[in-house]
Amino acid sequence: MSEPTVVLGAGAPARVRRSRLIDRGFRGTTLVVGLGLIALLALLLVELTTGAWRTFDRFGLHFFVGTSWNPVAGREAFGALPFIFGSLVTSGVAIVIGVPIAVGLALLLNQVRGAIANPLAVFVDILAAIPSVVYGLWALFVLKPILDSSVEPFLIGTLGKVPAIGAVFHGKAQGPDLFTAGVILAIMILPIVTAVSREVIAVVPRDLREAALALGATRYESVRLAVLPYARSGIVGASMLGLGRALGETIAVSLVVGNTPRIGWSLMDPGATIPSWIASSFREATSVGLHRSALLALAVTLVVMAFILALLSRLLVRRTAELVSGPSANVPVTQGVLPTAG
Repeated sequence: MSEPTVVLGAGAPARVRRSRLIDRGFRGTTLVVGLGLIALLALLLVELTTGAWRTFDRFGLHFFVGTSWNPVAGREAFGALPFIFGSLVTSGVAIVIGVPIAVGLALLLNQVRGAIANPLAVFVDILAAIPSVVYGLWALFVLKPILDSSVEPFLIGTLGKVPAIGAVFHGKAQGPDLFTAGVILAIMILPIVTAVSREVIAVVPRDLREAALALGATRYESVRLAVLPYARSGIVGASMLGLGRALGETIAVSLVVGNTPRIGWSLMDPGATIPSWIASSFREATSVGLHRSALLALAVTLVVMAFILALLSRLLVRRTAELVSGPSANVPVTQGVLPTAG
């Protein structure tokens, strides 16, 4: 049997040439935009490093481990460790508080339909549109008094008496502190972590859920044994996105963290983060001396932390994806037990 012959119209070659031209144009445009973003990032790093080079040249690696910050001319001493510590602590508190709530919200929005899910989804989306300065003012005038009067005294009176853990919750609940900054960051990262986790959970195959329920699993067991292992890598990626947002937040944190360059063992003590310190000090810095150069060195430090975070997030997502798609994910469901990742 001979192959059927396809007869093209008179204008077909022109349409084909036009389509290929459009494809080449789109490919070239995306390539230029991608290279432009890389060049912009390289230019940013060059400008920051050039401005911070005087500080790195004078203090070297001691800048990253030093704890003193004194911009007075003639007695200049700059150390970034208190700000690195404050950034990591507040971001860690935000992840510990915000991620479980965000994943729970994502599960609820995927499992529940109707009158509850839609308003709740709209509310979470609205949280992402609120400016950070509004979050900061709300935390300063509303959230902080609530934490001072009830939450922090409760933590100090209960967890504060537990050995080892109690060191994190000792002191008195008064004034700005790291814990308040962590709580407001947890609220701020809630929309992005919830949105990404919701999309990841939504693509979990329906067969996994139905298999769990058919074997007699409760709804909770089906989520724990079927949904969460499948969506683990996406949830890890969402958490890393939230951590990146928490590390770079400026205005809201600067209003409630206290902006005190110190390293303390308690979350109830004031502190400072890299973005909040740069925002509050850059106007006072002058080109005379090393003060402005030291602030630019803090900015370089934050960029390096962001790069390390991006690298770790890719490694974590790849590792969790390999665990989910490993040999255990292909084991048949037998004897009423669902396969789990890892």
